[in-house]
Amino acid sequence: DCPWQPEHGLVRIGIRTEAIDFSETPKSNLVFLLDVSGSMDSPDKLPLLKQAFAMLVDNLDEKDRVSIVTYAGMDQTVLDGARGNEKGRILEALSLLEANGGTHGSAGIRTAYELAERNFIVNGNNRIILATDGDLNIGETSQEELKKLVEEKRKGGVYLSVLGFGSGNLKDNRLETLADYGNGNYAYIDSLMEAKKVLVDELGSTLVTVAEDVKFQVEFHDSCIKEYRLLGYENRLLAAEDFTDDTKDAGEIGAGHTVTVLYEVVWADGTKTEDGSFAQDGDWATLRIRYKDPGADKSKELTRPIRADVYHSDVAAANMLLEASVAEFGMLITDSPYKGSSSYEHILSMWENVPYEDHKEIGEFLELVKLARGENR
Repeated sequence: DCPWQPEHGLVRIGIRTEAIDFSETPKSNLVFLLDVSGSMDSPDKLPLLKQAFAMLVDNLDEKDRVSIVTYAGMDQTVLDGARGNEKGRILEALSLLEANGGTHGSAGIRTAYELAERNFIVNGNNRIILATDGDLNIGETSQEELKKLVEEKRKGGVYLSVLGFGSGNLKDNRLETLADYGNGNYAYIDSLMEAKKVLVDELGSTLVTVAEDVKFQVEFHDSCIKEYRLLGYENRLLAAEDFTDDTKDAGEIGAGHTVTVLYEVVWADGTKTEDGSFAQDGDWATLRIRYKDPGADKSKELTRPIRADVYHSDVAAANMLLEASVAEFGMLITDSPYKGSSSYEHILSMWENVPYEDHKEIGEFLELVKLARGENR
């Protein structure tokens, strides 16, 4: 049952790809495209960036290649095709970076692609990792021009991932869109713990794409569910007819990656009985997933029914407490018209008897809730 609207239902649909040992992955040709403009001169920006990439370098070996391009008032090639086991050389190049100048990001992107193509590894993982605190505000900055460049290069097998650092100038939505165009992923790093999560613990999902143009389509059956709404993903929506169109770009998923979506639903009359139970026959909805194997032109399709036997009355019993809490928090801080009985106190109360001491990220999330509660009193 939906915590903020108990007469409604909360549906979670998730997929997870198989995790892999990064040491057993194909050879990687990585180009670090690093923003060293003056705005990066802050402890949570360039210094954190250096520490984050040092963590990544520690997981590379002889089969991998690393290049480094920096950009500020102009772009500069700092390293060209170093072997992954030349850690001293790579780490020294990182340690010498200093922040100054403007932000000529588009010139840096072109240089990064030139390096990636020069060191290209056939059947390998060829990827640029752009790290920045903000916008690309000098030079070729039109969204359409950047989109064309990044889309053209991905067709040649060079993907683009983006990491955001710091706050103030961060154009989060633009950076995520850039990563989408480049068949890569986007992550925001604000601490060493998050850096470790993205660049060490989840290295496979960050750097190794296992499914391209992944699309979800959920068909709710009106005999059981008369209304529904998707929570979030506003920037990921496709037209219904795009689902079977293999020329339409969609998201990529890395190894060991998890994708979760939530729907709030309104039951059709007679679906739920007075004692809260459901009829156990028939399907509530049909889930279809389409995806391409890396480099393929044609999609594969998976179909799964969603039936009453997956129902739990309590989100904690359904192992959905974290998802429900984050969704409720999101509605509160955006003042959603669908927030129902949501409150910061309600979110905190759901965790009162739940042990989460071994999960630091949950504790950090609840601290955010408390902070927002204090600011909104």
